[in-house]
Amino acid sequence: MARSGELDTVLDDRRINAAVGWGLLAFVAAGALESIADGDWVWVLVSGSVVVLALLPALIYRSPRVMVPWEVLVLATLPMLARSLTGPGTFGQIAAYLAVAAVALIIAVELDVFTPVRMTTTFAVVFVVIATIATAGVWAIVQWASDLYFGTTFIYPMSPPVSRAVDDAALESLMWDFVVATAAGLLGGLVFALYFRERANTRIEPLDEGADVDR
Repeated sequence: MARSGELDTVLDDRRINAAVGWGLLAFVAAGALESIADGDWVWVLVSGSVVVLALLPALIYRSPRVMVPWEVLVLATLPMLARSLTGPGTFGQIAAYLAVAAVALIIAVELDVFTPVRMTTTFAVVFVVIATIATAGVWAIVQWASDLYFGTTFIYPMSPPVSRAVDDAALESLMWDFVVATAAGLLGGLVFALYFRERANTRIEPLDEGADVDR
């Protein structure tokens, strides 16, 4: 597949982009530490994924100036800020799926720039949506298995076995989680499409293996 040109812009000017990006990454890392202290392992996983993925370009090119666009990192940071302000609950769950969509967006950007994979904008949007829904599905299975075999209460309000009414209520809540995950994925995909369509007009060629990353 030929490169669309819309994703070639993701290595914006190194100095400003890196300065803002490292600041956002520090906030995400602090959020990960806070989540560890709170025992909120979902957010530990999400924020840790953002940190690891954001560090990959700098590690690959061995330069702190090489980073995904700071705007992309903002998309990952905002749900974490919302979570820290609101705490657990329905809005916190929505923020979690928005953060997952942002992680999928970072993966799509880095796959296009740093690997032989080339994505059109449409395919990348679909990738973000499907990755978000798939993550919600995997997490639902993990929660159900944990409740069933370890007596936790992620899905059920009490350790199984439970009554039919409780089971139906838990299933309905789980289905709403999938609706929220789908909406979050669509929102992330829409932002992705609008962002890169706008930047396509002012694109900068991406770095190659022999590029001077310290310019």
